[in-house]
Amino acid sequence: MSQNNNTPPVQIGTFLADFLKWESASGILLMLATILAIILANSPLSSYYNLLIDTPVAVRIGALNIDKPLLLWVNDGLMALFFLFVGLELKREFMEGELASPSKVALPMVGAAGGMAVPALIYAFLNYDDPVAIQGWAIPAATDIAFALGVLSLLGPRVPTSLKVFLTTVAIFDDIGAILIIAFFYTSQISMTALLIGAGCVAVLYMLNRQGVMEKSVYLVVGLVMWVALLKSGVHATLAGVVLAMFIPMRHKNAEGSHGSPLKELEHDLHAVVAFLILPFFAFCNAGLPLGEVTIDHILHPVPLGIALGLFLGNQIGIFSLCWLSIKLGWANMPKGMTWSTLYGTSILCGIGFTMSLFIGSLAFEETGVNMIFDERLGILLGSLISGVWGFIVLKRVLRKTAAA
Repeated sequence: MSQNNNTPPVQIGTFLADFLKWESASGILLMLATILAIILANSPLSSYYNLLIDTPVAVRIGALNIDKPLLLWVNDGLMALFFLFVGLELKREFMEGELASPSKVALPMVGAAGGMAVPALIYAFLNYDDPVAIQGWAIPAATDIAFALGVLSLLGPRVPTSLKVFLTTVAIFDDIGAILIIAFFYTSQISMTALLIGAGCVAVLYMLNRQGVMEKSVYLVVGLVMWVALLKSGVHATLAGVVLAMFIPMRHKNAEGSHGSPLKELEHDLHAVVAFLILPFFAFCNAGLPLGEVTIDHILHPVPLGIALGLFLGNQIGIFSLCWLSIKLGWANMPKGMTWSTLYGTSILCGIGFTMSLFIGSLAFEETGVNMIFDERLGILLGSLISGVWGFIVLKRVLRKTAAA
């Protein structure tokens, strides 16, 4: 079989090419960490697994005391670094990357809107009459870029670069939506004193940026104070990472390229840590589901069923239908090298919502006093697994036909 010579070549920047390689490798590691967590949770070692994630970790400086189990340090602390990385990525893409061109972002932006709205509606339809369960409406409205690109990497070099770029851009807009959802819908009781301290940190970051301060360490110290303030404020602390990223300078004065960019330098420094440590460890700590307890009644419960259907059906329906409509109405163009079949297959893969779905799920039910972690994880694992397997099968068949043409 040979490559289709009629497929237009797609130019891709070195930075984005490296990013895609990192994310694909991270996706494979993410899968392994998830499998390991499930094995441990269903083995004689399950008590040790639970003991690990429940290990109390405390930091105390004078009157300031942060005392949480390891699981919450991962979800509130390490994930703040993940959100810092996401924020840096978003700022770079909007200033000079794929998101800097309106013509390139129209289709994935519309697709991401459908991929968030339809899954949320499916979940809400199944859980509208339960005031506790309805709080998980945003769980299926997310795409895990590392996992999805990891599945794509299994298809080998036949995958068009335009397909990877489209998937990445959709996931980036999903991240923006998830950040806004967390900020507006998943906050606990607000402490105005702590919130004012956080606002003061934002003012300091703004002044540092306006004064042209380029030392990354200065921004990180202020960001750490802001993280502690938000942790105590009731606004989720991980948002400190996104806010901090917005003030990291894009480039030195009179400097060009990545060598003169504090933002790109920090993004590069964080990438390996996030891809190969933070995300896999997050998956390991959050994905341990005791499958021996699963029955058909558990699967058909409105919470896991709504999440699974939202991820699998909601994403492919929402993304593909709105993209189809936008292209037919002339609002957007089909990316070069992509077809309706590959667009559909990519829409299915967007139903892999693992990392962000688990994170939103932990926020959705942590304040309810009702333990729905089992239901939430079951739905996320089922929906993501089915989306990954079916998306892989569809794209493999489509790409094989394209290569043989």
